[in-house]
Amino acid sequence: MTPQEAAILKTTLVGVELPAERRHLVGYALRQGAEPMLVGRLGALPDREYECLDEVVEAILRVQPPRVDPDAQEPHEESAAPPGGDAYVGSS
Repeated sequence: MTPQEAAILKTTLVGVELPAERRHLVGYALRQGAEPMLVGRLGALPDREYECLDEVVEAILRVQPPRVDPDAQEPHEESAAPPGGDAYVGSS
């Protein structure tokens, strides 16, 4: 789901009584005439109670910090002086 679609969904859900469970969100979206794709996204949400619309959007977008690559290597120290030498860190 794109951020634009998430914004449309959030706008569609404005007015729903919160906190709300998934089934209430789906029903409300259907009554508001939401696109079938958006209703489907709501139907795929984890079955729990949502306190606010931001929680709904975050669950749909699955906002999470990026995963750490277990094969990533540690950065190594610089091998030379910065470009421009002392002028790089000095004031002009």
